[in-house]
Amino acid sequence: MLILRGAPALSAFRHSKLLEQLSQKVPAVSGLYAEFAHFAEVTGVLTGDEQQVLARLLKYGPSVPVQEPTGRLFLVLPRFGTISPWSSKASDIARNCGLSKIQRLERGIAFYVAGQFSDAQAQLISDALHDRMTQIVLGNLEQAAGLFSHAEPKPLTAIDVLGGGRAALEKANTELGLALAEDEIDYLVNAFVGLKRNPHDIELMMFAQANSEHCRHKIFNASWDIDGQSQEKSLFGMIKNTYVMHSEGVLSAYKDNASVIVGNVAGRFFPDPETRQYGAVQEPVHILMKVETHNHPTAIAPFPGASTGSGGEIRDEGATGRGAKPKAGLTGFTVSNLQIPGFEQPWEVPYGKPERIVTALDIMIEGPLGGAAFNNEFGRPALTGYFRTFEQSITTPRGDEVRGYHKPIMLAGGMGNIRAEHVQKGEITVGSKLIVLGGPAMLIGLGGGAASSMATGTSSADLDFASVQRENPEMERRCQEVIDRCWQLGEHNPISFIHDVGAGGLSNAFPELVNDGNRGGRFELRNIPNDEPGMAPHEIWSNESQERYVLAVGPADFARFQAICERERCPFAVVGEAT
Repeated sequence: MLILRGAPALSAFRHSKLLEQLSQKVPAVSGLYAEFAHFAEVTGVLTGDEQQVLARLLKYGPSVPVQEPTGRLFLVLPRFGTISPWSSKASDIARNCGLSKIQRLERGIAFYVAGQFSDAQAQLISDALHDRMTQIVLGNLEQAAGLFSHAEPKPLTAIDVLGGGRAALEKANTELGLALAEDEIDYLVNAFVGLKRNPHDIELMMFAQANSEHCRHKIFNASWDIDGQSQEKSLFGMIKNTYVMHSEGVLSAYKDNASVIVGNVAGRFFPDPETRQYGAVQEPVHILMKVETHNHPTAIAPFPGASTGSGGEIRDEGATGRGAKPKAGLTGFTVSNLQIPGFEQPWEVPYGKPERIVTALDIMIEGPLGGAAFNNEFGRPALTGYFRTFEQSITTPRGDEVRGYHKPIMLAGGMGNIRAEHVQKGEITVGSKLIVLGGPAMLIGLGGGAASSMATGTSSADLDFASVQRENPEMERRCQEVIDRCWQLGEHNPISFIHDVGAGGLSNAFPELVNDGNRGGRFELRNIPNDEPGMAPHEIWSNESQERYVLAVGPADFARFQAICERERCPFAVVGEAT
């Protein structure tokens, strides 16, 4: 492993802000310096020329003076067993620059904190410097060798329902964060007792995600009574009734990843698939639109929660029909009272909150930045949005209650365009390649669909943090470039069916893909690109690593699709085959 010192990691503003935060937590902190630290896994000794190329590639960062480090080292690195988005991009760039001996590049930040403080205070500093979901903190540079360790895959695990009965499933429900209701536990116990076998963790995790409120909308689709009178329509039926009564100009609604309405004939500017020269093509430009929420992750970690909320909405647009083009976005936030320090208002009363739910003020500061950052880095402007607060004390039959938004509303929305011949999904033919397009599987967002269906604060803190996804907009951009190249081919578009990967990960996306196409499928888990080789099967199948799509491509079109992916340097893998 090579250790390469980098440039200062913090601008003057960020340095001042972070030093102030650390001093508030630990008054003994008297100074701070941070710089990037790079680590390279190599297959041989680099020549002098190769070292120069690598040094030039790793020369970046804020234009602030380099210092000689003093103080205690807090080395913040990606969690061992993972590969960071930065690593994926940097390793690709290094190889494209001829550095074939570079197996992998990884980056950390070396924080040097000056002052006399105890181990307990050092833990407070460590907590403030890293994201516990994706990062670890070490005390010296040599320990970073663990970044390049290679773990063995964990085995499939069975839950002993036949021997332990309902109690065994209740225990798994808590430990895995499945959020199963009482009747669902009864259903599963009866089903597996009837099958005379024990369920595996991968089956339970898949069931929990696909059957969660987040994915199934069981409450919105349920029948309901008012004063003993059965209502004609479910809540979802009431929402859809507008479309039922007035569907003029609507080409697709309530059946795809985004809705589509009739647009106008206009010039679309994109490259000719054959000549690669840009030009305007006069054609009907239909309009697609989508708004969705990403509340639970934003309550736990506002920046990545709002960021991946925007990223998921962008993927929904791109995965509409047989492929579409996202164009402009919005973000919106509703929170409880802000209680700004030194600016508290007379009506603001601190009622407390679950420990791992951040404050409304934290969401106000970090959430919009996360949403805007993903939009900008992907290459789509976030043009509009809103931010509001609400909290009110009311009298109920149960006494006085406070209604508000400790668990926030985070809205991600946008609009785009789609070609007329691509509005409807195509046919998945028997033998079609079932493909995952985009980034690798990582142990991120596990159980997100179930976690977002729980009442706030009812799951463990570790499960809450594990259910928050992390963003990689550059990878999503690569995927969108592949989708763009495909829809630009018009009637020769190789994509017959496409869905984005969201709640429940591939365990939800692939079954949804083949089910919506009236097909079955056979899948090979170990074909899934995986940056954490030590993951168990249920973790590979159900994690919610972002920036992924699932597609069906016919055998005759596969070579064309493969060539497009290779040109755009976008990872993909054939995981299964349609039956």
